[in-house]
Amino acid sequence: MDYETLLTIQGYAKFFFILVVFIIFYSYAYSIYKRQRTGERDYEKYSKLVLDDDIDSDPLEPIREKEQKIDKES
Repeated sequence: MDYETLLTIQGYAKFFFILVVFIIFYSYAYSIYKRQRTGERDYEKYSKLVLDDDIDSDPLEPIREKEQKIDKES
């Protein structure tokens, strides 16, 4: 292989890598937007966590039943 062919392959590899990262990032951003819109999660609560992070603060989400069973068994 000559140098020009290696540069061409490197250019295509870089393009497809950036394309994959772009698709992953925007699919993650869309999933966050969809969860916020449907009410599955409220991300504004998490932003308030920065200001209210005392040990006496209320939990952001209730403990799931599965986690409670594990804690009781211990």
